[in-house]
Amino acid sequence: MATSSLSYHQIISDLKKGKYSPVYFLMGDEPFFIDTISDYIRENALPEEARDFNQLVLYGNDTTMNEVIQRARAYPMGAERQVIIVKEAQHLLKKDSDESGSSNSPGDILAAYVQAPQTSTVLVFCHKNGSLDKRRKVTSVIEKNCIMFDSKKVKDDALPQFITSFLEENGMRMTPKGISMMAESIGTDLSRLNGELEKLVMAMPEGQTDITPEFIEKHIGISKDFNIFEFKDAIIRRDIYKANQIARYYENNAKTYPIQLITATLFPYFSNLMLAFYSPDKSENGIAQQLDMRSTWGVRDYITGMKNYTASQTMRILNLIRRFDAKSKGLDATANTTDGLLRELLFMILH
Repeated sequence: MATSSLSYHQIISDLKKGKYSPVYFLMGDEPFFIDTISDYIRENALPEEARDFNQLVLYGNDTTMNEVIQRARAYPMGAERQVIIVKEAQHLLKKDSDESGSSNSPGDILAAYVQAPQTSTVLVFCHKNGSLDKRRKVTSVIEKNCIMFDSKKVKDDALPQFITSFLEENGMRMTPKGISMMAESIGTDLSRLNGELEKLVMAMPEGQTDITPEFIEKHIGISKDFNIFEFKDAIIRRDIYKANQIARYYENNAKTYPIQLITATLFPYFSNLMLAFYSPDKSENGIAQQLDMRSTWGVRDYITGMKNYTASQTMRILNLIRRFDAKSKGLDATANTTDGLLRELLFMILH
């Protein structure tokens, strides 16, 4: 029985082992994972010489569910399997959104097929920009009988793990500062981030595995100067000297590092730190579950924060960040300039 609880890495791992399921339903708001899984199947499920007659890409706007299933029930020609990839699959099920109960509705046609699929077909649905409504009958049937994957947007705190995993798969490593540079500069655009990481891997001299900030600056154009992740890390560790050093740098480069950008980075961390204090299980797994984090990567920042700040201090810091953010936007009549605001905020956080 297939399960929808498989992660992206589990699905890719099975595919690399040659384990293909009859139906994949890939959905969600993060297109990168959907594209990566479907592209892997397209490029590896069949040998190149068998693709002309046994591999087909359809588009939801240009076909019907009935046509998709008719093709899926056909047998491969001179090959072990056939592969059908349906892109923009979200358009196929629109007519079924009212659950009319018609036996000819797209949802019912799909539900009937996935309960008894053609085992020599690998049918892949790419349903982007949203997920199926869990209240719909077709959703529960797909979940019970297919590989269903919900591709969620990656949060900022998960980017280091994404970068590290990519590099490990390619036999490379990157310094923590380099990881922070990449995460801060590119953000959660995973397609772009993946492309830039591929560029770095390809540019690495043979025999070398450590990607340095200098190498990143040279090949990607991202500055290795102090970044916001380093500033946040210094505050978490209560490293007063480094935090002030970075704050002075930011105030001298206020156009690149406006205080509003910095407060927008600090506030989510301390908000999550407040939640971590209320976690009944203070282990890495317990805190990750409390903060709805997909892995324990990044949990150590909250464990460190809980050692260096109390819950009451954290609440006070949240109020400070709100107040100074408002000041920086001119909401305080006594604040006519942002000069010195960041260092003042930093002093009040750390003392």
